[in-house]
Amino acid sequence: MGCCFSKKRKAEKESQPEGEEERPKQYSWDQREKVDPKDYMFSGLKDETVGRLPGKVAGQQFLIQDCENCSIYIFDHSATITIDDCTNCIIFMGPVKGSVFFRNCRDCKCALACQQFRVRDCRKLEVFLCCATQPIIESSTNIKFGCFQWYYPELAFQFKDAGLSIFNNTWSDIHDFTPVSEECNWSLLPEDTVVQDHVLLPTIEELKAVRISTEANRSIVPVSRGQRQKSSDESCLVVLFAGDYTIANARKLIDEMVIKGFFLVQTKEVWMKAEDAQRVFQEKAPDFLPLLNKGPVIALEFNGDGAVEGCQLIVHEIFNGTKMFVSESKETASGDVDSFYNFVDIQMGI
Repeated sequence: MGCCFSKKRKAEKESQPEGEEERPKQYSWDQREKVDPKDYMFSGLKDETVGRLPGKVAGQQFLIQDCENCSIYIFDHSATITIDDCTNCIIFMGPVKGSVFFRNCRDCKCALACQQFRVRDCRKLEVFLCCATQPIIESSTNIKFGCFQWYYPELAFQFKDAGLSIFNNTWSDIHDFTPVSEECNWSLLPEDTVVQDHVLLPTIEELKAVRISTEANRSIVPVSRGQRQKSSDESCLVVLFAGDYTIANARKLIDEMVIKGFFLVQTKEVWMKAEDAQRVFQEKAPDFLPLLNKGPVIALEFNGDGAVEGCQLIVHEIFNGTKMFVSESKETASGDVDSFYNFVDIQMGI
């Protein structure tokens, strides 16, 4: 007993005009646009300014190698980026979904955002960083870090495309795999460092069309103090719950607190479960449990004398009616901060 489909194919073949070859089958993967690796690589350049405009990388892997005295700008999101054997270069990278890996580089200045960051066999790098996980250096010396501080109109969407949160930034929590006794292979740049004085903006017309700002109050990533020494013994924890305006509210609160002279220490965006809320919010937990299923929470830590009272006043005046957790007093604030970040460490397996 034959298959009806095989009989149909046989009939079609017999009806084909003699001498005419059968057309090869077309599959969906045959119709995909072919990727040329050379379009996603800068190699062997010297004394050049080059880049990729928004939309030109679109999540592909990128390679930068053997470049000297170059300015390189990638204004798009990518999968991973590897930088090998580069000397005296300025490098900007848009959000990277996976890892950024520097190997055997010297005297480079960079600004970048990524999921993972690693440096090996490098000397004298300055890195303005947004990194979702703990940055790692290995067999490297004189590596200096600052907080990522950058804006252009497409950047917020590129962060989403790369799956990165602007609030998860451990830029200053460096792990050195090869520490040297009584020496430090890395340090933090001074807090008053001007990003634009180090990572210069592009000068060629094509790249100047990207509307860039390096002002702290416009940066897509909130500029935090990280592991720098706190200016006060008083800190305040604020937790914002998921909603239509959560990110906008978080940014507004940061702006208001900074204007009043307080410092943003660190930020986190993370999902919480009921047991997590109970541990962090304690007796106030029942008020917030219904909000946890709507999405991740955003936590902000502020520091400065009077931070708790100052934050409470701003929340009451500007965000009245919006559900937020704010430290109740100076005496409980340190416990609130510790409880939340202990929970975050557990979530991240630290």
